[in-house]
Amino acid sequence: MAISQRSLASPFRLAARPRWTTQERAEARFALWLVLPAMAAIVAIAFVPLARTIWLAFWQRNLRFANTPATFVGFDNFAAILRDDRFYNALRVTATIAVVALTAEFVLGLIVALVVNRSFRGRGLARAAVLVPWALTTVVAARVWELVYQTDYGVFNRILQDLQVVDRNVPWIASPTFAIWAMIGADVWKTTPFVALLLLAGLQLIPGDLHEASMIDGASRWQSFWRITLPLLKPTILVALLFRLIDVARMFDLPTVLTRGGPGFATETLTLYSYRVLFQNLSFGMGSALAVTTFLIVLVICFLFITVLGAPVGGARDER
Repeated sequence: MAISQRSLASPFRLAARPRWTTQERAEARFALWLVLPAMAAIVAIAFVPLARTIWLAFWQRNLRFANTPATFVGFDNFAAILRDDRFYNALRVTATIAVVALTAEFVLGLIVALVVNRSFRGRGLARAAVLVPWALTTVVAARVWELVYQTDYGVFNRILQDLQVVDRNVPWIASPTFAIWAMIGADVWKTTPFVALLLLAGLQLIPGDLHEASMIDGASRWQSFWRITLPLLKPTILVALLFRLIDVARMFDLPTVLTRGGPGFATETLTLYSYRVLFQNLSFGMGSALAVTTFLIVLVICFLFITVLGAPVGGARDER
């Protein structure tokens, strides 16, 4: 049986996108004009400096020698980074903070979110009290923890001695062994409320009917949490971990105020190392290469996070 060309072309005509009306085109142009200032600001603030940093990473330029012209060195700055022991030390410090702090903040934040999500007297006051550490600026929090960790008169040593955990004062900030753990403790205290707030928002989006149905079916609280709460909370967990991962990758103020990156380089993060190369050594080529390397590392890790924890947005489409 012969099939006409008209019948072959009809499905394509049916699936073709309808043309916009004059009013729709006018509204689209108006919407474009509304978003253009925001897009221009994003390009000027984010993409132009990023492009400039990438361009500087291929040059050797040190402002200590103002009369020396900039020299194009290609990938030599990145090759020097791969041979730099101080870079690997900063990478190890940043990775340690990321793994330990993110794990502790997720576990503690989830516990806090589950507690304040329940109905009890004074729940609003409890939620406000939880957010107090996060409301403090990092510089103020670092100064507070510097007093807490003080060797001779700090509260932390006093509490540990009263509990007979230690028998003498421990130099938490001055010790190469304990300084990074002291900084991680301050970071966990400061940012756990932020993770708890995000997880609490995700918990409130889960319908209560699902838990009631699981209880009717005989599921325990643990089974309900493992089979219902945690899977539905997966997108929120992804957002919280991504935010905190980016925060740790650009951690600068906490080590600068609390430990000054020391003792030695025991708490020097990637951002702090890049800052010192850029603005203390005035080596703009090497500093830009360090910044680009840090950006690429964070980009790859974020991609892995999204690949492993990412969930499709919305439900599957019905095929007709």
